[in-house]
Amino acid sequence: MARVLISMPEEFLDRIDQVAVGENRTRSELIREALRSYMYKSRVKSSTLAAKNAAILDALLD
Repeated sequence: MARVLISMPEEFLDRIDQVAVGENRTRSELIREALRSYMYKSRVKSSTLAAKNAAILDALLD
Protein backbone atom coordinates (compact mmCIF):
# COMPACT_ATOMS: atom_id res chain seq x y z
CA MET A 1 0.00 0.00 0.00
CA ALA A 2 1.29 3.46 -0.90
CA ARG A 3 1.99 6.02 1.78
CA VAL A 4 0.99 9.66 1.54
CA LEU A 5 2.35 12.52 3.59
CA ILE A 6 -0.11 15.31 4.39
CA SER A 7 0.08 18.36 6.60
CA MET A 8 -2.66 19.54 8.93
CA PRO A 9 -2.98 21.61 12.07
CA GLU A 10 -2.11 19.76 15.25
CA GLU A 11 -5.56 20.48 16.74
CA PHE A 12 -7.26 18.86 13.74
CA LEU A 13 -5.05 15.80 14.02
CA ASP A 14 -5.91 15.54 17.71
CA ARG A 15 -9.63 15.54 16.83
CA ILE A 16 -9.05 12.86 14.18
CA ASP A 17 -7.23 10.72 16.73
CA GLN A 18 -10.05 11.15 19.25
CA VAL A 19 -12.61 9.95 16.70
CA ALA A 20 -10.38 7.05 15.65
CA VAL A 21 -9.94 5.89 19.23
CA GLY A 22 -13.67 6.27 19.89
CA GLU A 23 -14.45 4.11 16.86
CA ASN A 24 -11.64 1.63 17.60
CA ARG A 25 -9.96 2.36 14.27
CA THR A 26 -6.54 3.45 13.17
CA ARG A 27 -5.98 6.99 12.00
CA SER A 28 -5.34 5.67 8.49
CA GLU A 29 -8.59 3.70 8.42
CA LEU A 30 -10.55 6.73 9.50
CA ILE A 31 -8.95 9.02 6.92
CA ARG A 32 -9.42 6.44 4.12
CA GLU A 33 -13.11 6.12 5.02
CA ALA A 34 -13.52 9.90 5.12
CA LEU A 35 -11.98 10.21 1.65
CA ARG A 36 -14.16 7.38 0.28
CA SER A 37 -17.22 9.17 1.63
CA TYR A 38 -16.10 12.49 0.14
CA MET A 39 -15.47 10.97 -3.29
CA TYR A 40 -18.84 9.15 -3.26
CA LYS A 41 -20.71 12.32 -2.31
CA SER A 42 -18.83 14.23 -5.00
CA ARG A 43 -19.86 11.66 -7.66
CA VAL A 44 -23.49 11.74 -6.53
CA LYS A 45 -23.49 15.54 -6.59
CA SER A 46 -21.99 15.54 -10.10
CA SER A 47 -24.52 12.99 -11.31
CA THR A 48 -27.41 14.95 -9.82
CA LEU A 49 -26.18 18.18 -11.39
CA ALA A 50 -25.74 16.46 -14.75
CA ALA A 51 -29.28 15.07 -14.57
CA LYS A 52 -30.68 18.53 -13.72
CA ASN A 53 -28.77 20.12 -16.57
CA ALA A 54 -29.99 17.43 -18.97
CA ALA A 55 -33.60 18.04 -17.88
CA ILE A 56 -33.20 21.79 -18.42
CA LEU A 57 -31.68 21.27 -21.84
CA ASP A 58 -34.40 18.79 -22.74
CA ALA A 59 -37.08 21.28 -21.67
CA LEU A 60 -35.45 24.02 -23.73
CA LEU A 61 -35.32 21.80 -26.81
CA ASP A 62 -39.00 20.81 -26.61
